Amino acid sequence: MTVTTPDRAPVAEAPRAGAAKLVDRIVKMRELAILVVFLVMIAVTQAGNSEFLSVQGVKDLLLNATILVLVATGQSLVVITRNVDLSVGSTLGISAFAAGTCLQGGQHPVVAVALAVLLGIGFGLLNGLLVSLGQVPALVVTLGTLYIIRGIDSIWVGSRQITAADLPGGFVDFGAGGVWAVPYLALIALAVLVATAYYLKHFGGGRELYALGSNPEAARLAGIPVRRRILAAYTFCGALAGLAGALYLARFGNVDSGTGNGYELTVVSAVVVGGVVFTGGSGSVYGAALGALLLTSINSVLPALGVSSVWVLAINGILLILAIAVDRIVALRLATALKKRNARHG
Repeated sequence: MTVTTPDRAPVAEAPRAGAAKLVDRIVKMRELAILVVFLVMIAVTQAGNSEFLSVQGVKDLLLNATILVLVATGQSLVVITRNVDLSVGSTLGISAFAAGTCLQGGQHPVVAVALAVLLGIGFGLLNGLLVSLGQVPALVVTLGTLYIIRGIDSIWVGSRQITAADLPGGFVDFGAGGVWAVPYLALIALAVLVATAYYLKHFGGGRELYALGSNPEAARLAGIPVRRRILAAYTFCGALAGLAGALYLARFGNVDSGTGNGYELTVVSAVVVGGVVFTGGSGSVYGAALGALLLTSINSVLPALGVSSVWVLAINGILLILAIAVDRIVALRLATALKKRNARHG
């Protein structure tokens, strides 16, 4: 007579499954809170200024958020892996000028956009190689490449400036056009956002980014190609920064050596405010997009309410500090909950 030993794996896995559900619930609540704050802010502004949500007003609101949503989407993947890319602003600036120069030379807009994306991929690869293979802290690497790319941009651009008059009319019209109140650029950003979110949720490579951010050493021991995943995250982030540069050119039609200066801090703020935990392993690109929409909307809301725009940076800073404080509180409560679950399951 053969006696079989009961399979105890489901019991052992129970705390982990419960922890995953708890984290997912917290992330969704965070995103819902941001959405509620955004809607309340818009409602209050509309009550004080009836023209705020006109067709053109909604279009401007979406256009202002488009570029930041794109870059924040790429930055989210890097932050999820417990890293950061501070060079996205410089990459955006040099990619925008490269696309403008290409268009000035008579090239097709598709070629110009492709050039901007390829340039972004190149800088993303450089960051990813230094961080993943060189084992250099991401903050140090990307701060260095920020200045390197900015220096190259300044030398190349000099005192030159590309304006809308130097660009094909169709390219500029596309940047300002749309379907009713929804700009074409916003539709592009939405498509990228949805595709990225789908990849993170339904593909093994996307889920491995979360595992890597949660515990890099455990991820390595589990057989996850840590260096390859970090390299892929940085490359994708660079590609979206390059694409954002081309769309920035279409949106504003004006690029010089100062384009993108300081943009990296706004991107990081949008990602963290949107619920992507800076210590990695948690958050979603939808939350980062909501954070970007919230921050850019503040720029439109304050003038509409007659408040000085000098308060924008202060409010952004307050939101960033609040987001970090919330993350810390959530982390402590989550650790306590996990201890209790583990104790109950032996």
